[in-house]
Amino acid sequence: MSIGILGRKLGMSQFFDDDGRSVPVTLVEAGPCRITQIKSSATDGYSAIQIAFGAVREKLVNKPSQGHLSKSGEELLRYIREYRVDDLEQYELGAQITVENFQPGQKVDVSGTSMGRGFAGYQKRHGFSRGPMSHGSKNHREPGSTGAGTTPGRIYPGKRMAGRYGGKKITTRGLKIMKVDSDHNLLVIKGSLPGKPGSLLNIRPANRVGSTSIGGGK
Repeated sequence: MSIGILGRKLGMSQFFDDDGRSVPVTLVEAGPCRITQIKSSATDGYSAIQIAFGAVREKLVNKPSQGHLSKSGEELLRYIREYRVDDLEQYELGAQITVENFQPGQKVDVSGTSMGRGFAGYQKRHGFSRGPMSHGSKNHREPGSTGAGTTPGRIYPGKRMAGRYGGKKITTRGLKIMKVDSDHNLLVIKGSLPGKPGSLLNIRPANRVGSTSIGGGK
C-alpha cells in the first residue's frame, strides 16, 4: 500500500475543466504531515509509516504523546495515522509529506466521519415515502407495519427503523484529483467528501478504481 496524507475539508466549490464544463469539487487543506515513526517487521512485526497532522497547544497533549512526537520534530501535532508499506527505504523520520505526492488526474480514496444528524425518522434516515396527506389519514410520517405478529412475534435484527443518523466513518472510493496547489497545500477533489467543513479527512491512493462508497453513514 502507498502512504497517504491527512487534511481538513474546507468546503465545496466548482472547477472548470479543459472543455469548459463546470465540475463540482471539494477543497481540502492537506498536510504538510510529518513522519513520526517508522515501523519495521523486526521491531513491530509489520512495516508501516506513521504520520501526524494539525498543530496543537502543548497543554492539550499528554506527556507520553509529547515524548513520542519530540523524536521526529519540535512541533506538537494532533492527529496520528499510519499506513502499511512494503518498502521503508524511501522514508525518513521527521520528513514532510505534502500534496506534491499527488498528481492531477490521480484516483484517491477518502475516509472521514459523516455529518451527524441526530435521531432521525424513517423518511429522513432511509428515504422511505410518506403516508397519505389527506385529512382522514393518521399515518403521515409514521412507520406503519413492522412485521408479522404471532409469527415470529418479534422484529428481526437489522430492520430499517428510526434511529441515530450519520456520525460514522465512511470511505468514498475512486475520486479524481482535479488540481494540486502546492503553494497553499490544497487538493481539489471531484465530488463530495464525508463530513462537514473543518473535519479531518484521510486521503490515500485508490486501491480499487471505479467504486462508489463503503458504509452508508446511517
